[in-house]
Amino acid sequence: MPSPKTPHILCIRFSAMGDVAMMVPVLLALTRQYPELKITVLSKPFFAPFFKEIQNLTFYGADVKQEYKGVCGLFKLYKTLKPKRFTAVADLHNVLRSNVLLSFFRFRGTKNTQIDKGRAEKKALTQQTNKVFKPLKSTHQRYAAVFKELGFPVDLKGDEVLPKQKLTDAVFQALGSEPFKWLGIAPFAAHDGKKYPLELLDVLLADLVSKKYKIILFGGGKEEQQLLNAFEAKYKNAVNVAGKFSFSEELALISHLDAMLAMDSGNGHMAALFGVPTVTLWGVTHPYLGFAPYMQPEENQLTADREQFPAIPTSAYGNKVPEGYENVMHSIKPKTILNRLTEILD
Repeated sequence: MPSPKTPHILCIRFSAMGDVAMMVPVLLALTRQYPELKITVLSKPFFAPFFKEIQNLTFYGADVKQEYKGVCGLFKLYKTLKPKRFTAVADLHNVLRSNVLLSFFRFRGTKNTQIDKGRAEKKALTQQTNKVFKPLKSTHQRYAAVFKELGFPVDLKGDEVLPKQKLTDAVFQALGSEPFKWLGIAPFAAHDGKKYPLELLDVLLADLVSKKYKIILFGGGKEEQQLLNAFEAKYKNAVNVAGKFSFSEELALISHLDAMLAMDSGNGHMAALFGVPTVTLWGVTHPYLGFAPYMQPEENQLTADREQFPAIPTSAYGNKVPEGYENVMHSIKPKTILNRLTEILD
């Protein structure tokens, strides 16, 4: 158990996957610049593999929808965490659950601070009338600001990437031994306004198969698996890995990609953790909201046509699709994506 004088910060972030992944570069910078600092990350158990390579960091998985559900469950979680004698708490989520949990530490007198999500700025950027269209702070910068407020300023230098992880035999067997470059494609997202249309993906894949690429298709859930199975059957260089590997194995696979094509979603952030060149497609959302993958150049962020769809971004998370914006992703042409991917890979 650390001494009370040893700085030990509890970092709270329960979801979503992309937001949890965006913690990693900041925590890498933090632990490098303050090697005496101890960190405990509190999040969903599923996300543990993100943090295993970070020095002086302990991961604590908590199921806040089952074991620690509700106020009583969160108090139980607090009592479990209390003996670790944290010197500060960094709430990187700032939602009802984290606020309740944080209140218990505040009552005890533990130093604490919360992320400023910039809700007013994001509202101004996403409103349809009187839109204030300008780039906002990145989520990485907002996380760093929390630690600065706790007395640990973080300098994000851009070299905060994880090392490649070891591939299992199962992954090697699935992908084969051809001397191809590995291109990951993750066409799905949580909301329809952020998904690339499958008919356009088909056009893109038809152009990609003529090149020396192994096309690795990522997704989750039975419906997405079935959709990707059809592309795997149609294109000889395509392999669908959805549902075939553990999360750790999938993360290791992503670490070995030569490039990733993703939506405004967690897959893009996972690839960026390893310094993989990551091209992202933005439908009704926009990089100006601050959710772009870490240290990826602007030319890797392909956005929908705002002259045709001036209300973009329509929401921070892509859950609001105004009438007439159902086909917003069609304005990002397969040829545009192909050109950017080949510039990276060839």
